[in-house]
Amino acid sequence: MNQDQQKQAVARAARDYVAANMAPGAVIGVGTGSTANFFIDELAAIKDRFSAAVASSEASAARLSRHGIKVVDLNDVEQIPIYVDGADEIDAALMMVKGGGGALTREKIVAAVATTFVCVCDQSKQVATLGRFPLPLEVIPMARAHVARAVRALGGEPRLRTGFTTDNGNQILDVHGLVISDPRQLERRLNDIVGVVANGLFALRGADLLLLATAQGVQSLCRQESATISS
Repeated sequence: MNQDQQKQAVARAARDYVAANMAPGAVIGVGTGSTANFFIDELAAIKDRFSAAVASSEASAARLSRHGIKVVDLNDVEQIPIYVDGADEIDAALMMVKGGGGALTREKIVAAVATTFVCVCDQSKQVATLGRFPLPLEVIPMARAHVARAVRALGGEPRLRTGFTTDNGNQILDVHGLVISDPRQLERRLNDIVGVVANGLFALRGADLLLLATAQGVQSLCRQESATISS
């Protein structure tokens, strides 16, 4: 399978997981990005199995709405049993780098509310050590230079994502050159920089389940086990 076919396969696997594991009438959390888009398209086939969705971006909300899926505000939801989203990188401990699409802050918020975080991605996103993909930071515009100086002190090279504004009205600094040997510690340090709204490390709250598309099929990987579930 090529990459798009792998994304399609893992989206179907996620749809089947939701259908089998989410109680009727519940609210589902939906992420942002190319693989999440495939999942949204698959989700339309089972939209009678859940009441509504919380989206992590305006783009995902619009795509859900086009499929006739009700989108609700997270503030009106007490529980999200399952949140499905992609990743730019994921390691063996199911810690991730996310935010290539710029939705990292809202993704972190939805993930924090969700009981189960299901990551869906293809095998190209699996890495031994996080940091090959530039780490996104959402920053308050007036703090951009201050945050950049602090990041350089940590050994990274921040670059402004030009022409891009987040759904929250902020900017993105993409940090290159980091070898992330301790993702949890780095996530905490970045959180402490004044002006950082959120960083793209999902280590303190990683995925609970990874549905990984490979050329041989889709694998289901928990933190300490894996098994092929689809082909």
